Amino acid sequence: MSKVIVKSAEEQALMRQAGQLLTRVFDMLDGIVKPGITTMAINDAVERFIVDELKARPASKGQYGYRYVLNVSVNDVVCHGMPSVRYRLKKTDIINLDITLEKNGFISDSSKMYVMPEAPVAARKLVKTTYEAMWQGIGMVRPGARLGDVGAAIQACAEAAGYSIVKDYCGHGIGRDMHEAPQVLHYGRPGTGLELKPGMIFTIEPMINRGGPQVKTLKDGWTVVTRDRSLSAQWEHTILVTDTGYEVLTLRFDEQHREG
Repeated sequence: MSKVIVKSAEEQALMRQAGQLLTRVFDMLDGIVKPGITTMAINDAVERFIVDELKARPASKGQYGYRYVLNVSVNDVVCHGMPSVRYRLKKTDIINLDITLEKNGFISDSSKMYVMPEAPVAARKLVKTTYEAMWQGIGMVRPGARLGDVGAAIQACAEAAGYSIVKDYCGHGIGRDMHEAPQVLHYGRPGTGLELKPGMIFTIEPMINRGGPQVKTLKDGWTVVTRDRSLSAQWEHTILVTDTGYEVLTLRFDEQHREG
């Protein structure tokens, strides 16, 4: 198992900078993600903004051979959905936009759900519960806690609402590399798993399905969908373990009240 890299104060500051830049990408997207836009147009807008405005690098492009700067996962797509010139957002869609950004050698990673104006009540409830489940997990982060505490909190929130946790994918350590140790499961038992220490940085990114937890990968080799074609939702933040608790390095302006 790979060793967990504890970041120095200087490295934490660079991670914080990358995270703050990534929040600006979502601020930009808030103004353009509407019914009628193609998912490729979203991709292109993100690439221009990261490169031209933020003078940063879209870290997903070229990673593992991936050609785009973000994942666009619509409705029953769990993760890794690819942008397309053919798909235009519908008034009833829910969409996850998952974006990474590298600045000065360090990478931030976050995703946000966008709910179109006529999305069904059931879809809205799933999105809201998934967001709350992520925050339940984040709230467990502090020195001395264990990753099992994080996963158990997420799982309890999702299952109390009648949903299922996707177990095939997980959060991950992040820093100079997009994927570092540890793996951060979104289910588990309290008091088990890696003990958290100040300076650890990782993502928490639960994928929660309205139906069963089973998923499958489509023939394109990237797009992961629910096997029963039920709706899926995901939110993601990059989290720093501090001396007293946690800091959300990708916290957006509209979430300032959430961090404690």
